[in-house]
Amino acid sequence: MIFAYNPAYVGDTLLIITDDDKGLLQEVTRKGKVARIQTEDKRTVGWNIFGISQLMALQDVGQVELTEKQIGLLNQTLQEAGFTETLPTKVQPKFVIGYVKTCEAHKDSDHLSITEVEVDQEETLQIVCGAPNIREGLKVVVAKPGAMMPDGTMIWPGELRGVESFGMICSAKELQLPDAPEKRGILELSEDAVVGKAFFGE
Repeated sequence: MIFAYNPAYVGDTLLIITDDDKGLLQEVTRKGKVARIQTEDKRTVGWNIFGISQLMALQDVGQVELTEKQIGLLNQTLQEAGFTETLPTKVQPKFVIGYVKTCEAHKDSDHLSITEVEVDQEETLQIVCGAPNIREGLKVVVAKPGAMMPDGTMIWPGELRGVESFGMICSAKELQLPDAPEKRGILELSEDAVVGKAFFGE
């Protein structure tokens, strides 16, 4: 789930992205200050909350982080508008430190690798990666499904050369870190980096 706010371009509206629309046609249902965006298969993929500054103060521009209390206020707003759906109040970090448990060459590609990356003690993701420096045993930064990259790109489950991929292993350039090298390759973290910990770009 992604929250985005950009009053200069969108107005005083909080944009909430909850799922991948998969390129399907969308329909919008508006009730008062709330608009629900659904795909033609009736999946809710987002919400717009208009006049958000009347409900809460948002200081950041772009992707914003909300507290459980603020998400609770959003759920109250949805309910008051007449919607029965709710947003999950506990939002898990989408950029985390991962450990590359396995790394195998893709059979139908000369540059892709299929990895199994541990992102916490109970979750391992299969991620197809094209970086030349990917290898087993690395600590890396993983953008999990539902993450919004600094350039606005959304990360969703997909397929690369017929192999399912659930997230992205990030380079310093993709994370827009200061002094990121131009050379292709994922960001390699120190061995003492803690798997599952949120990554904030420090």
